[in-house]
Amino acid sequence: MSESSTRRTFIKQSSAAAAGVTLASTLSSAAYAKGDDLIRFVLVGCGGRGTGAAAQIMNTKGNVKLVAVHDAFGDKAANAVNNLSRKYKDKVDVPAERQFSDLDGYKKAIDVDCDLVVIATPPGFKPQQFEYAVGKGRHIFCEKPVATDAPGVRRFLAAVEESKKKNLMVGIGLQRHHEPRYMETVKRLQDGAIGDIIAARVYWNGGGIWYRGGRKDQGEMAFQCDNWYHFNWVCGDQICEQHIHNLDVGCWVKGAYPVECNGMGGGERRMDGDRTKSQIFDHTFCEYTFPDGTKMWSQGRHLGGKAWKNVSEFIHGSKGTSDPSRWIKGATNWEFKGDSPGGHQQEQHDLIEALMAGKIYNEGEYGAKSTFTAILGREACYSSRVLKWDDLLAKGKNLCPNVDSLTLESQVPENARPDKDGKYPYPVTGEYDPFA
Repeated sequence: MSESSTRRTFIKQSSAAAAGVTLASTLSSAAYAKGDDLIRFVLVGCGGRGTGAAAQIMNTKGNVKLVAVHDAFGDKAANAVNNLSRKYKDKVDVPAERQFSDLDGYKKAIDVDCDLVVIATPPGFKPQQFEYAVGKGRHIFCEKPVATDAPGVRRFLAAVEESKKKNLMVGIGLQRHHEPRYMETVKRLQDGAIGDIIAARVYWNGGGIWYRGGRKDQGEMAFQCDNWYHFNWVCGDQICEQHIHNLDVGCWVKGAYPVECNGMGGGERRMDGDRTKSQIFDHTFCEYTFPDGTKMWSQGRHLGGKAWKNVSEFIHGSKGTSDPSRWIKGATNWEFKGDSPGGHQQEQHDLIEALMAGKIYNEGEYGAKSTFTAILGREACYSSRVLKWDDLLAKGKNLCPNVDSLTLESQVPENARPDKDGKYPYPVTGEYDPFA
């Protein structure tokens, strides 16, 4: 059997097995009618990261074609198609009837005959979208973070187990795992280059974040979905949305996830303290404890001006120190000297190459657990309590109980409803209850 024939057989068989149907029923797919190894993919979430991921898939050596898109807002879906078509005309086939909108339109997109689903929506929506894609037997690339609360993480983890049973590819947008500079350094650390790992320091201290404001005649749900970064139920705060990358590296090096966390934080400077625009913190500090008692300290911040800006990780061992992105200092000094392509592009090269070769991998579990590491930190900072991983994962609050039935006309969750003055609920440290 030829290599190309093997690739076609793998993709067809894995998709068929995942969907719980016979192989014969998949052979009518246009993707393989010409025996051309075409990988048809759909994009769920047409913001900057989603369109970026789609473009990066088109930059790979794979024979790929975008066949459907979804976004909560129809104009964003159309803009994504138009923008991608200008550069990748032959790799985009998305007529108007395969451009879907509103909050439930993702189902229609995933239902389109395809092999791969790219999920790049705000994280509050990802668990049910991932679950649906797994149920349909699709291979998946899902951006991080994958949820905003404990119930969402549990739901995502359950779907990951189903994806493993169905032999599905699951890539997660924690791209440092695909960067050679990190991969080589972390391997050396895990092989003992600095002795026992005794502590980690991780940082995402950056400037501010975008705020779009309101559109004409826009309801509250549409407003919050458009400005999703500023609302906890749909974003999860900066520690989830950005700082997850650094937390993930600390856990990756350690080969473990924390058992507890305490923290502190606040939001005095974000939007100049205007509670009619945002309900998330602008700074957090966490102390995580691993099963062996070692610590990981975390700083996350959005602050402009002359504030110290730093996005990095540092690992301390019994015999040295490391920046896991490039160097080790201690008993033996070492620095990465090779080529290290950008992670966002490399993760798509790896995913498409593996899919074509029939060598699937599944990153869903660590994607969910790294997400929950961030959620644990957020809830510790909001509450000023020492929180146990197991307790919060089992009993942590549900930020949006009716997420599956939402439309752009729905009422927003109670924890995000503005008061009579237009101010949004805001976590009061020392009073916030992570379980109620």
